[in-house]
Amino acid sequence: MDLGWIVTFAADISARPQISVASEGGSGTPVPDISIEVDDVDQTYRRAIEAKCEILYGIADEPWDVRRFYVRDPFGKVLNVLSHRQ
Repeated sequence: MDLGWIVTFAADISARPQISVASEGGSGTPVPDISIEVDDVDQTYRRAIEAKCEILYGIADEPWDVRRFYVRDPFGKVLNVLSHRQ
């Protein structure tokens, strides 16, 4: 995938490891320190809210077919937590 501001490289195997290089976070967000794909982003979001984590960007469906949110970890890092939409 190449959207101009983010480029993702993926292997064509069942585990599909990926690495992305970004110059912006997309949808007007800052570049996150790391992106983590989870099986159920809505459940992860609910758990982050329940744990009173600092949500920097609420859950959103993005035009590049991911659903995601940003959260700050205890060390101050910005995490982009996402799932690919089906």
